[in-house]
Amino acid sequence: MNIKFFIKKLANRLLIWQAKLAMCMVPFMYVELANATTPVTDLGSVASTLTSSFSNLAKLITAGAYMAGIGFAMASMLKFKAHKDNPTQIPIGTPIALLFIGAALIFLPNIFGIAGNTIFGGTGGAGGVYGVTGLSGSP
Repeated sequence: MNIKFFIKKLANRLLIWQAKLAMCMVPFMYVELANATTPVTDLGSVASTLTSSFSNLAKLITAGAYMAGIGFAMASMLKFKAHKDNPTQIPIGTPIALLFIGAALIFLPNIFGIAGNTIFGGTGGAGGVYGVTGLSGSP
């Protein structure tokens, strides 16, 4: 079996599996909306319940950005190897672009935190992105 065909087939199956997993996880993010122990009496409590679920969404986006960034970085390594084996088939711009996309996705959560502090200020509690954590070791 051709190794390129096998890798493409494996990547497609992995992508389909990730999409199915994401679709199964979406209902669990909004469990708080159906919580019967806290009665919803007015529009303010509905808004409070909705905004409390945004921290979980921010954590999901953060985890997804890290995982996708690592995936793009690993894909760039494979493309660098493919370019080394056959430079006429794989242009050098493809692995470089994948590497830059991977780096951007890895640092995306930190950029969210910095942009939130820039736009809303460091002391404001009404707006901003919550649930975003940077890489360990970063200030």
